[in-house]
Amino acid sequence: MPHRIALDGETDFAGWRNHARALILANVPPEDVSFVTEDDAPALFEDTPPLSATSESQPEFRVPRRFVELAEQAALHRDRDRFDLLYRILWCLRGEPQLLDLASDPDITRLHAMTKAVRRDIHKMHAFVRFRAVATQEGEHYVAWYEPDHHIVEAATPFFARRFANLVWTILTPERSAHWDGADLIFGPGATRADAPGEDELETLWLSYYASIFNPARPKPRAMRAEMPKRFWHNLPEAQLIAPLLAGAEERTQEMIAKAPTKPVARRGAKHPDPAAAEQRVEAADNLVQLKREALECRACPLWAPATQTVFGEGPKSAPVLLVGEQPGDQEDLAGRPFVGPAGKILDRALADAGLDRSRAYVTNAVKHFKFEPRGKRRLHKKPNVGEIRACAPWLEGELSLVSPKIVVMLGASAAQAMLGRSAPVMKQRGRIFDLPGGRHGLVTVHPSYLLRLQGDDERDEAYKEFVQDLKLAVRYQAEHA
Repeated sequence: MPHRIALDGETDFAGWRNHARALILANVPPEDVSFVTEDDAPALFEDTPPLSATSESQPEFRVPRRFVELAEQAALHRDRDRFDLLYRILWCLRGEPQLLDLASDPDITRLHAMTKAVRRDIHKMHAFVRFRAVATQEGEHYVAWYEPDHHIVEAATPFFARRFANLVWTILTPERSAHWDGADLIFGPGATRADAPGEDELETLWLSYYASIFNPARPKPRAMRAEMPKRFWHNLPEAQLIAPLLAGAEERTQEMIAKAPTKPVARRGAKHPDPAAAEQRVEAADNLVQLKREALECRACPLWAPATQTVFGEGPKSAPVLLVGEQPGDQEDLAGRPFVGPAGKILDRALADAGLDRSRAYVTNAVKHFKFEPRGKRRLHKKPNVGEIRACAPWLEGELSLVSPKIVVMLGASAAQAMLGRSAPVMKQRGRIFDLPGGRHGLVTVHPSYLLRLQGDDERDEAYKEFVQDLKLAVRYQAEHA
């Protein structure tokens, strides 16, 4: 008797899995099974009542974990026969455990093609969703319209909940809609393009930024279309700039060649560096406020001249944990405070996840001035050298002496070098407490900017978890030695 199994929706993988297990145990071959979803046309006959998952006609059997992972992804594909395909492969896996490695099998080839298409569709959604601000009585609400190829809304939108956790946003698609209220991700029915808002003020800013980062010397239209297919263009505000930017690329390239590179403007009255002066100023300071005031006039290395200002550490004078980074970045240099840029936001979140509020920690850098390389209007981070780290060492030592933390967390290789007086491979040193010069104790971990440079979501999530684990170790140590 043919079995027609109705699933609860287009993404009802759990329902398919339960029914498939029962059918396999009942020894029902694939040719006698048909899975249908809500989008399928009504059949001539009613759905077959589901079999009991506790059938005793055949002993339980195991399938490779890899098949479950592939099947869960393939279930999001728009192919109407995907669930029948999965059951057919599951049936064959009983007698051929190595079937997934058989590239010549047409069903396996089709399975891999489906999972690849789903993963690519999720990646495209992450890249091409554009939010627009809408004013509401509750505050600003960000809304986006997107048209995915497959049933990926529920799988793709948790990415936006992590990335834009502090915003209230909604993503509308023809099939499903996702809403984030700052705490919960809620899914609802689909919408139409007319339900999405039009242009907003942020769009103008985004277009200006997109035009400014376009490199006219290296236009690659074919590669661009491969990564951003034309079918997405009507939903992307920057698409209107592509044609004029490409048309003017050669002219802009010649202008860039003819224009001399921008040089940093040295401060008026710049003098030769005076390394000894830093030690004298540190010795004259009795508290953190005075130490910071003295550091504002530091001329121990050449970095003070092009930088906007000295970026000193901040935090309570009796902080149990002191965190040392490398040097201030562009945003820190302008604000005059450490870790206020993108890396600082990651650090704040990781500290909270580790059980330590940033307000209870002292945060500083091994080098107090922003070292950069000018590129037009941009200032690109440049790693400080050994001499610059040593020149700033008296200020760091002054902070350590006045704060007297239970443990020092070194964020990255430059911070470790400043504390240890030698280079230290971060990945080999991390994850353990060890003695520091001067009777202190420390822990080495990655700099939060390292997490920003990782490309894949899975790799970034795993690295973040390891970063939090390192911080938790420091928090536990200071609590035990309070």
